[in-house]
Amino acid sequence: MIEKRLKDLGISIPNAPKPAGSYVPVVLTGKLAFVSGQIPIKDGQVVYQGKVGDTQSIDDAQEAAKLCVINGLAQIEAYCGTLDNLEKIIKISGFVNSTKDFTEHPKVINAASDLLMKIFDEKGRHSRIAIGVSSLPLNATVEIDMVVEIAN
Repeated sequence: MIEKRLKDLGISIPNAPKPAGSYVPVVLTGKLAFVSGQIPIKDGQVVYQGKVGDTQSIDDAQEAAKLCVINGLAQIEAYCGTLDNLEKIIKISGFVNSTKDFTEHPKVINAASDLLMKIFDEKGRHSRIAIGVSSLPLNATVEIDMVVEIAN
């Protein structure tokens, strides 16, 4: 079912990116899966690098946020074998690498939230936080982590 929705939206889930450090991509406890922070990696490369308000536009940062979510979904699919077991997006945390005077972090992370709702409808409605930070790993423009509920 989710695969059809993704196809209709023109989204393909890539192979899950490998961890860039000493951590696991997904931890499952009970029905909750905690997905480690995902940066905008595609084909092994960080696609969006730099600060919003300096070298990156809001539009580019929004694309980076979408790619972070897609990578998060790739981690869930790799861990669970399918996205059809995903019951609910509980929370996302969005970190935006930005200049000190940039204040539109929610606008950047809205792109991730909107994408999740397009894919999962009501199951995609979630709580979240959008934070500006002075830097991110590998100079990524955005990083997003997720908490999702998985069916037994």
